[in-house]
Amino acid sequence: MPQGLGFFLGPPPPMTLPTTTYLRLEKTGAVIVDIHVIPNASRTQADGEHDGALRVRLHAPPVDGKANLALAAWLADALRIAKRDVELIRGQTSKRKQLRVSAAACEKADWSALAN
Repeated sequence: MPQGLGFFLGPPPPMTLPTTTYLRLEKTGAVIVDIHVIPNASRTQADGEHDGALRVRLHAPPVDGKANLALAAWLADALRIAKRDVELIRGQTSKRKQLRVSAAACEKADWSALAN
């Protein structure tokens, strides 16, 4: 096989998550992300940790689910995955939320983007 062409043989390398309290790997291979949201911020960005959750300042208002949609879109964009691979599983009307990143997307997600 030619050298330098970027061919990869064998199984893919194991997924490595940053060692943080807000990321949990499920048995299915999906990842749960615990998030504490601060709505109505001047811009959307990760801002450290809060009680074991990733603190996210969110530009969207907490009205009619707009903040939840904006949060899922932000997470997908930060991880460089499709929006369809992120779902809100807990905290519909709370500041504390849990989002699930599908197992298929976890392999290609850029987890370092969430590290502070």
